[in-house]
Order: sequence, then structure tokens, then C-alpha cells
Amino acid sequence: MNHVYIPQGYRPTLDAYDTQRAIAYIKETFQDEFSRALHLKRVSAPLFVTEDSGLNDNLNGYERPVSFDVPAVGTQVQVVHSLAKWKRLALKRYNFGVGGGLYTDMNAIRRDEKLDNVHSIYVDQWDWEKVITRETRNMEYLKLIVRSIVRAICNTNDRLHVRFPQLGVKLSPEVSFITSQELEDLYPEMTSSERERAYVKEHPTACIMQIGGKLRSGKPHDGRAPDYDDWSLNCDIFFWDEVLDRQLEISSMGIRVDAAALDYQLKEAGCDDRRNLPFHKMLLADELPLTIGGGIGQSRLSMLMLGCAHIGEVQSSIWDEETVKACREAGIPLL
Repeated sequence: MNHVYIPQGYRPTLDAYDTQRAIAYIKETFQDEFSRALHLKRVSAPLFVTEDSGLNDNLNGYERPVSFDVPAVGTQVQVVHSLAKWKRLALKRYNFGVGGGLYTDMNAIRRDEKLDNVHSIYVDQWDWEKVITRETRNMEYLKLIVRSIVRAICNTNDRLHVRFPQLGVKLSPEVSFITSQELEDLYPEMTSSERERAYVKEHPTACIMQIGGKLRSGKPHDGRAPDYDDWSLNCDIFFWDEVLDRQLEISSMGIRVDAAALDYQLKEAGCDDRRNLPFHKMLLADELPLTIGGGIGQSRLSMLMLGCAHIGEVQSSIWDEETVKACREAGIPLL
């Protein structure tokens, strides 16, 4: 069932025209800040991949990709869920060296997404990937990259306020790090989402690490596909959203699996059948570079910085009639 939360007394800070101007400014500015901070080059990326390539991201495992046949090619293709695997293969194909990396605009359709203030079936994000060394496959390097991304976000927000001084969203560059197990130990009686909310409310810029493997309770903090992030070296970045009174995940990222981590995680997830896919064969044979990468939500970043109550204020998607009616009555302008 879909759900929409209406903040009491909410009114958009910017009108429709200035909202579009501000979205364009955020995207242009953040790309500049982010790509310079991580030494990334922009590349073009696919909207769909072949079904038998193993390149699509299966997310939590239950989401159905949008698929269709291409008669002119004689094959079945899938609209991407994300580009987590494609980017790593692209780094090899484009001969990126250690320290170099790429970013791209990723547009996806997630047909099974539950719709609310921050979730849409249309996903737009900056996908990025960077070549690293065996020596930097560690938690400290992960934290270093997280801090760089957070600084780029905060710098963008500061520059936005110069252009649109009527905006009042404040973001802290100080990141609080915690593992998913430490979070469970801190709030053992709560659900994963409740733990996130409680922690991020106290630490308004937070990074929750090591997501995907089972915790001592026997359940993972959240689902993660076994074939891109190393579950011991990944994380989600959150900011506290004052308008929605909740945590807002802006980025999911991590150091990617090497052959040993992939072997272990495929067994743990019961996905040994993937070993015969082209991408997985290359990874198990150590034919792909060691990398770190992730995705940063474009619409989520915009709605956070603009103080919007609904993601539909910054992107054009499709919503159920109840959501449209509730937003119209509350003065929330859906695009």
C-alpha cells in the first residue's frame, strides 16, 4: 500500500519556476564538486542491458526488471535497476588506471517500488565507480571517500544558498559512522528503519556501514545483492530531513567484491547459479579491477536541499489517486 506523509503547515519555499532553476543549479554544481573531489570523468551509460549478461542489479532479489524483446537484435533486454556491475566492466574496457574513475547519469525504472514521499518508480542518480588497490580495500578508505562525498554535498548546499538565499536547509559536514551491528546493539528492540531514524535524528549526517550480511539477530540490516558490494566494506549515507522529520538516504555505496568476497557471498545468498554468467566469471578469475563505487540520488538530493515534502516536487513520475489528492489538498505541487 502506498503512503504519503503531509507535514503540518508545509508550503514550498520556491515557486514552480525557481524550483526548476534550483534543481538545475544543484545538479550542475554537485557534479562539478563531486567529480573534482573523487577525480572522476563523465561517461555515457546504458538504459538497458541484455538479460543473459548478468550486468543488471537485482537489488533485494524480489524486484522485477522491466524487460522487452528487441526483434532487430534477436534478444531480450532489461531496463537497468542500477549500473553497479556495468560500471566496473566499463572501467576495464576504458582502461582506467588506479585512482581514476567515472560517473554517469543513471535513469532506471523500479516497477515494484512502494511509493511514498521519498520513493518513486523512476530512479535518477549519479552512478560512479573508481579504481583502487588491494591496500585500499579497507574501512578507513571507505570513510575517506564518504567524507569527500559529504563535503561535496555540503559545498553544493552552501553555494545554493548564495543563489537562493530564501532557502534555509542546513547540512552538517561532520559524519558519524556506525556499523549495522553496532546499530542493532544500540536499539535491539527496533526495526532497521526505526534504528536508522533514531540514530540519524541524534547524528544528522550519518553513515551506516556493513550492510547485507546477517547480524547477531539472524537478520541482515537491509538487503544487498551478493555480487557487487563487499558486505563488510559498504555503507549508506543519511541526512536528517527536518521537513519530513525522518532520515533520508542519499547514497548507497561500497568497496566492491573481489573474487574471495564474491565466492563467499554467492554461497551465503544461495546464488551459486550466477557463477556461470559472463560478468561473474570475469570477477572470479580476477579479470576486473578492484573498485569502489555507488549511487547518489539526484531527486533526493534536490528535495533535501530545497526543503520539499515529496519527491514528486522535483521529478515527474506517476502516483496513485490518493497521493495526488492528498498532495493537492495540502498544497504540495507534484510535477
